[in-house]
Amino acid sequence: MKWLLKKRVLLLLFVSFVALLFLSSNWMTLLYPIHYKDEIRKHADYYEVDPFLVASIIRVETNFKPGKESKKGALGIMQLMPDTANWAMEMAKLPSVNLLGVKNEVDANIQLGTWYIQSLHKEMDGNPIAAIAAYNAGPGNVKNWINKGMWDGTYENVKSIPIGETRHYVQRVIYYYNQYTDVYKGGF
Repeated sequence: MKWLLKKRVLLLLFVSFVALLFLSSNWMTLLYPIHYKDEIRKHADYYEVDPFLVASIIRVETNFKPGKESKKGALGIMQLMPDTANWAMEMAKLPSVNLLGVKNEVDANIQLGTWYIQSLHKEMDGNPIAAIAAYNAGPGNVKNWINKGMWDGTYENVKSIPIGETRHYVQRVIYYYNQYTDVYKGGF
């Protein structure tokens, strides 16, 4: 008789847990968290960039872990290459930021990375998919692929991107973008 009571209690706990998951609107935020929301929102608003795009790039680049340096030398939470960071600091007129700050300071890295996304978006004639590809492969490569007809710059033809790493990168960023916009419908 005790085992029947235990099974009923376990079943009740399981049903309660499942009901809580599906009745609560915030449970998906546990699977798709966004850290540094204030910094992302502030710089996305200032540079007129979709904050979900910034969050998606950060998720793919470092999963919101600051202070990272890649094997290739990319720095910080948004993984900016030092040459790109130096160029962006000069172009964005951010003299108070230096490479050490780009690597270790979340706010400075998000500011510079968001400015760079805006710059790429303009350089890619407003094409957000091409801008995402350019964030990974560089704008020169992406322009070359489009001009030579190797890729048309659309997500529908992302499989035509000639570099597998960039193709996968674009797919992952768009996946997280779609998840974030669905989970955080009212914004964050």
